[in-house]
Amino acid sequence: MALGKRYAVLLALTTAAARKRADNCPSSKAYIYAWAKVTATFETAACADVQSEMRARVDGEGWVDPHNGGNYTLEAASATALTASRTTGDGKYTDEMAFAFEDSANGGCVVSGCSASQVTSVADFSTNYCNLHDLYCGSQDGCPIVSSDFTYSEKITTSSGASSDKTACLGSSRFKRSSPAIATK
Repeated sequence: MALGKRYAVLLALTTAAARKRADNCPSSKAYIYAWAKVTATFETAACADVQSEMRARVDGEGWVDPHNGGNYTLEAASATALTASRTTGDGKYTDEMAFAFEDSANGGCVVSGCSASQVTSVADFSTNYCNLHDLYCGSQDGCPIVSSDFTYSEKITTSSGASSDKTACLGSSRFKRSSPAIATK
């Protein structure tokens, strides 16, 4: 097999693996891109309460994204879904995310979310995971909250090369506290 043909086969396999992601993942114009998917289970919190806290964070209500000061924008929301985007603190990159909320029989909530890079990327240094995690995490992980602190468990899946390091989600110590002076839009 010629080197060019081998490269084409390798590229096709890599692309197929990169495209195999969660059903609720936003699409990307990039051919190969990083993504992360979470399923967070809140045993004692109703979905309406979880989504209310997440929306308050997206809206920046006294909260600054601890992952290097990114800026979230709400795209759409309903009782069972939320879509948003996050632009990095330096304004260079934007990722899109989607969440689905499902009430559980015991009064808790299961949140399924996916974040996808919108540019060609493989290694994302946990950015896509943090895009999701930072909207619901709380004191159990040292995250700042707006008004509600929930306990939860997570299941995480990432594309090849992407990562899910919780400590990366707290970024610089400059962003660990809520401060309107740091927030930029």
